[in-house]
Amino acid sequence: MRLTSCVIMFFDQYLPHIKGCSPNTIKSYRDTIALFLPFAAEHHSVKIDSLKLEHLSTDLILNFLNQLESHRHNIAKTRNHRLAVLKSFAKMIRFMYPDKQKLTDTIIAIPQKRSQKKLIGFLYPQEIIKIFKAVNLTQKDGFRDYTLLHLLYDTGARATEIATLQLDYFDYKNKTLAILGKGNRYRQIEILSKTAELVHQYIIKYRRSPNLLYIDNLFINQRGAALTRHGINRLCKKYLDRVLNSKRLTLIHPVHSFRHSCAIRMVSEEKAISEIKNRLGHSNVQSTMVYLQLDLNKKRQLQDDFIKFTRQHLASDPKIDELVQWENKQNILEWLDSL
Repeated sequence: MRLTSCVIMFFDQYLPHIKGCSPNTIKSYRDTIALFLPFAAEHHSVKIDSLKLEHLSTDLILNFLNQLESHRHNIAKTRNHRLAVLKSFAKMIRFMYPDKQKLTDTIIAIPQKRSQKKLIGFLYPQEIIKIFKAVNLTQKDGFRDYTLLHLLYDTGARATEIATLQLDYFDYKNKTLAILGKGNRYRQIEILSKTAELVHQYIIKYRRSPNLLYIDNLFINQRGAALTRHGINRLCKKYLDRVLNSKRLTLIHPVHSFRHSCAIRMVSEEKAISEIKNRLGHSNVQSTMVYLQLDLNKKRQLQDDFIKFTRQHLASDPKIDELVQWENKQNILEWLDSL
C-alpha cells in the first residue's frame, strides 16, 4: 500500500472526522509530515509517491528525529512533538489496517526524549500592577488593551483562546466567560467583578466597529478585523517592554507569563488543584501539578499587593471614573475570603 494514500486518509478523514482535531492541530501535524516524507524518500532512495507502508520502521523514524536535532537544531521538546505526530499516524494505520499492528506497535513504543524543563516564567504581583499602569487609557485602543491584559491575568487563557472570544461568550449578569480551548472543548469560568465591569464597558463604549465578517468577535483591531493571537502577543510585548528590563524579558513569554501568573495567584490563594486545572483548561492534571513545586512563602505579600492594587482607581479621567465605583461597594477582605 502506498504511504501517500495513508497520509491523505490521515488528514482527510482520521484527524478531522474521526478524532475531531482542530484546524490548528491539523496544520501542526501537516508541518511534521511535510518534513518526514522527503526525508523518508531520500532515506530509501525513492520518490515520495513510491513510498510504501512497508518503508515505515523504527530505524527510519529515529533517524528522522536525530536529523531534526543535528541538522535543523530542534530542541528535545520539538523532537517529541514530531514523534507524537508520527505515533498518531501509526495509530490510524493500526485502526484502519489491523493486520499492520506489529509494525505500528513498534512505532508507538518509541520513547520520548527527556529534556531539561525551563523555569516557569511568571510575573510578580508588583510587575502585573506596573504593566496595568503602563497602559495609557486616553489613547485610542488604550481601554481595549487595559481590558485584555486584565482578562489574561484573571482567566489564565491562552492567546488563541482570547483571540477567538465571541460577544455571546461573556455573561455580564453572572460574571462568567466561556472559553473555547484546545481540542474544541469549552470551559466556563467565573471572572472577577472588576474584569467583568471592564469587559462590559469595553463592549458598550470602546469597542471598534467591526467589519461584517467579525461582527461577533470580542476584541477588534484597528482594521475592523478580529485581534489575532499574534496581535495579542505583540500587544503584551509592547507593555512588558515598558516595564521589564531586557534580562527579565528573556525569561518569560509575553502572553503565557500572564497565564502562569494566574496559576501562581490561585496556588497562593490555596485554590484546589482541580479548580486551577479547570480554569487553565489543562487536559492532564500533571500539567497543573508543576505549579505546586514553586516556593510561595511570600503568600501574605502576594495578597497584600493584590489588595493594594484592587483598592486603586484606574486614572483621574471622567470617562472611566465610573468604572471603578463598584470597588467601594464591599469590603475587599470579605471579598477575598469568599473566593
